[in-house]
Amino acid sequence: QVQLVESGGGLVQAGGSLRLSCAASRSISSFNAMGWYRQAPGKQRELVARIFSDGGINYVQAVKDRFTISRDNAKNTVYLQMNSLKPEDTAVYFCAADPFTGARAWGQGTQVTVSS
Repeated sequence: QVQLVESGGGLVQAGGSLRLSCAASRSISSFNAMGWYRQAPGKQRELVARIFSDGGINYVQAVKDRFTISRDNAKNTVYLQMNSLKPEDTAVYFCAADPFTGARAWGQGTQVTVSS
């Protein structure tokens, strides 16, 4: 089992930036993929960005060209750089680890609030 701890959320004005971090309790290079998801009030949790062990990356269309996911295997940490934030980006952001076999692991989430 892996523990994931997110940090970096907060309140920011529209157009601003935040960088989220997800620190894992063990090597992230052992996972098939690491990802960021978000859940806004009254909505389902959705994928934001995911980075695979082979270096492949995918983003939800709504954040392409604004958000960047990256990983530092030496620090067992995954990042989400969020630029040009919009009010509709307001949500709880969750880090997730997808093993090659077995269930996805989740962090506890960090709140991101973008004011207009």
